[in-house]
Amino acid sequence: MKHFEDFKVGETDEFGHYKVTREEVIDFASRYDPQPFHLNDEAAAQTYFGKISASGWHTCGMTMRMMVDRGKENPVAGEGSPGVDQVRWKIPVYPGDTLRVRSEVIAARPLKSRPTHGVVTTRHETVNQNGDVVMTFEGAVLIRRRAPSQD
Repeated sequence: MKHFEDFKVGETDEFGHYKVTREEVIDFASRYDPQPFHLNDEAAAQTYFGKISASGWHTCGMTMRMMVDRGKENPVAGEGSPGVDQVRWKIPVYPGDTLRVRSEVIAARPLKSRPTHGVVTTRHETVNQNGDVVMTFEGAVLIRRRAPSQD
């Protein structure tokens, strides 16, 4: 189990393998982001996207799935997130793409108000099979310490 003390600024990780399917793109869009370029070939052909593309919110969800799966492989004493910042959808995600995640720890600070925990902030890039960055964001996670801080 990885605790707050185990995270070092600058450490990187690359993980995941998520194959994007047409059925999933359309199902997600139908339920949560029913814009024509996520649902209809003809409508999508008339847009910047050129063909059906995944919702950015769907890309967030696929990325989260890979992150949770990574946590099952390498458990972390995480207890949720106070939020994410700077979500950017760089290029479209299309059915047939295969996604993975690259992460870098950019900050780690103990919490004075809760000496049993710290906050680790990570910059994430979701990339496709060509290595093209499709999405970026920064996320903070509340992580237990092995022992309470004596600060």
